[in-house]
Amino acid sequence: MVPDDFDVPRVLDAPPFHLEPLGPQHNEADHAAWTSSIEHIRATPGWAGGTWPPLEGMSLEQNRGDLEEHAADFESRKGFTYTVLDARTRDVIGCLYIYPHRDGTPGTKVRSWVRASHAHLDGPLHDVVSEWIADWPLAKDAEYAKRSG
Repeated sequence: MVPDDFDVPRVLDAPPFHLEPLGPQHNEADHAAWTSSIEHIRATPGWAGGTWPPLEGMSLEQNRGDLEEHAADFESRKGFTYTVLDARTRDVIGCLYIYPHRDGTPGTKVRSWVRASHAHLDGPLHDVVSEWIADWPLAKDAEYAKRSG
């Protein structure tokens, strides 16, 4: 997905955000964040019309499995998922996913969400991430759904 010599950033400090690789250590806080915001996430650009998050939710054990897969993808450089934390409190307020298109078409799909209680940060997160990944050697056709406001 990125050249072998590209040093994938492990942290982004851009108050009010702190991003770090998502992993099982975030399980309970991640689960609480997205399960409290299912309708909001499903209405977020890039997620609308999709099947995630599941309307019925999932167990903490199932969520941990997902987080372990994301952590393995990060380490193997197949995709990069970051938890989005409040820079001050370190509470999980969202997530960022950077993955190749699933259908095999060239390019990269970038998606993020914030919990409903932090909806006002959706646009600012999009702006921060767009600027950050502009320096990454991703395909020029990286797709990150535009935010309004």
